[in-house]
Amino acid sequence: MRILTPTLAAIALVALTGLVAAQTTAAPTLTAAVTPPAAAPVAAAPGGLDERVQQAKSDVIKLNRDLLVLEEELLFPASTQVALFVSMDVGKLFELDSVQIKLDNKLVANHLYTPLEVQALHRGGVQRVYLGNLKSGSHEIVAFFTGKGPHERDYKRGATIKFDKGTGAGYVELHIKDSTGKLQPEFDVKVWQ
Repeated sequence: MRILTPTLAAIALVALTGLVAAQTTAAPTLTAAVTPPAAAPVAAAPGGLDERVQQAKSDVIKLNRDLLVLEEELLFPASTQVALFVSMDVGKLFELDSVQIKLDNKLVANHLYTPLEVQALHRGGVQRVYLGNLKSGSHEIVAFFTGKGPHERDYKRGATIKFDKGTGAGYVELHIKDSTGKLQPEFDVKVWQ
């Protein structure tokens, strides 16, 4: 089952726009031509048309967010979910350009970093580079990091880990840190169950 959230949001927005357009064009002619009967009380609108439009827009945004969460839960159930993250410490000995990740000999992620993304990683940010389904059992992750190493030389390094995925969600962290003793960057892979 697949939920097409952009389509649902677009339909809701088109319907909302059509409703607003119909009300704004028809409202002046209706108010002049039709007067309410004296016996029927008319409820005053709590706000103007603009306020109702803004409320409807915020409702559409909330609905879209809920649909995205539901879609992620349906496509990636917790029992088969695996997520790969990239993090970085210090980064004085290595300037990250890109990451390429293979899972069981299949390319699953390839990301080129902008200077702002690298700065965010230096400040303690963690980036999710892959989210997918993976059956229980033994698996292998191979990650290739490219960038500028010590003395401004091009640097490409790989890290490999074999891990056993259990029945719950699996989280793998690809961590880049400086080794001041070796004057080289180190690439660690940690598995969180």
